[in-house]
Amino acid sequence: MTTASEPLPAQHRAIILILLISTFVVILNETIMNVALPRLMADLDLSASTAQWLSTAFLLTMAVVIPITGFLLQRLSTRTVFLTAMSLFCAGTLIAAAAPGFVPLLAGRVVQAGGTAIMLPLLITTVLTLVAERGRGAVMGQISIVISVAPAIGPTISGLLLSALPWRSMFLFMLPIALAALFYGARTLVNFGEPRRLTLDLVSVPLSAVGFGGLVYALSRFGDTPAGLGSPAVSVPLILGMLALAAFIWRQLSLGRRGTPLLDLRVFRFPMFTLGTGLMMIAMMALFGGAILLPLYLQNIRELSPLQTGLLLLPGGLLMGLLAPGIGKLFDRHGPLWLVTPGTVLLALTLWGLGSIDAATPISTLLTLHLVLSVGLALLFTPVFTSSLGPLPPELYSHGSATLSTLQQVAGAAGTALLITVLTGRAASRLAEGASAAQAQTAGFQTAFHVAAGIALLAVLLAPFLRRPEPQAQPDALAQGGDLTVPATEG
Repeated sequence: MTTASEPLPAQHRAIILILLISTFVVILNETIMNVALPRLMADLDLSASTAQWLSTAFLLTMAVVIPITGFLLQRLSTRTVFLTAMSLFCAGTLIAAAAPGFVPLLAGRVVQAGGTAIMLPLLITTVLTLVAERGRGAVMGQISIVISVAPAIGPTISGLLLSALPWRSMFLFMLPIALAALFYGARTLVNFGEPRRLTLDLVSVPLSAVGFGGLVYALSRFGDTPAGLGSPAVSVPLILGMLALAAFIWRQLSLGRRGTPLLDLRVFRFPMFTLGTGLMMIAMMALFGGAILLPLYLQNIRELSPLQTGLLLLPGGLLMGLLAPGIGKLFDRHGPLWLVTPGTVLLALTLWGLGSIDAATPISTLLTLHLVLSVGLALLFTPVFTSSLGPLPPELYSHGSATLSTLQQVAGAAGTALLITVLTGRAASRLAEGASAAQAQTAGFQTAFHVAAGIALLAVLLAPFLRRPEPQAQPDALAQGGDLTVPATEG
């Protein structure tokens, strides 16, 4: 690891650049499907509930694979993990592009998700390993560009492609980009650090799959099922998921005493990691819910096309990307307090403002609100990522990034389920009171945005406690002496 005063070596910069490009590609793929479901339903003669599995299966696979990445990143070499992730992603993209029907297309999405789930933890763990604490903010800012810009431009690219080409064009567009990233990484990526000889706990893997997978599945179906918790499609996987998750946590704590857990929960012994994870989960609940609500409002109430919706939301994502590097540098100089606190305030106020929109709200007002929301998120992401993962010792980097990524997925699914349920419930009650369909839907959107603002308010209350961790803040049992030496070897 370089010291704070030393520039990052060219070899390390090359490694991070390769992983940034590859992560951008796989995250772009996550949202490129968002506006394509209606076209797929028409072309493949699918019902809405069947087509939704293309998104649900992707989320489920992510929830199952991400917890395993903590083990993979310690057991396998950097090149092996990278080549595995990008090969899976490319194979899944090819399967989807050539799919003659729904089942092969679904299989392609599952394979894609397996590769996607590995890339972000790999990128974050690499940055933590190669970049000194005082310089991480700037590099985490570059990661924030990937996380914010890729999802923002995905629907716009998809809308442009689908306006003139068949649905396979989305995957044919992604495939050469992904292959180029794979071949470039295969030629230039070097290993760093030494893989550890760890044994995979075969009991933890199914517990993790059922636990996190069951929760994400139940939450993803919650808002789509009229009976809610009364439906076995929701209640059964939710109960199974909670029981399996409880058993998984107990198993990890037991294995932690021997140093061989699948997901090392000792990361929660670090107060800043616990606080940062809580902040990120709250932000993701509000963000994912809002990211679903705003496009639905624009298309259902304002009757904008998918392409128009994507173009309206594009400036916010680009603004986040433009702000991220500067915010990273500010974090390195001043710490998280003066960035995260105003960020959470902007998040809460903007979501509350969106709770006042109706069918007559000017498009310029909507654009302004989305831009302000994007500024708040930009102030939040880089400082929270860096502050929460910063205090961890090197042997917990992979587990910390895997834990944070997993809980982001669960929080996003929970936020979406909650806000969609609020939306449909409020709309149904207004219809029962005699309101028109448009009035009922508008009331549902307003209430859901107000609930999202209430969730964001929790982040406002937690933000002032976030601090840049000092090395001596590490628990004695896990503290490391000196800098980590990272030898780079070819092949």
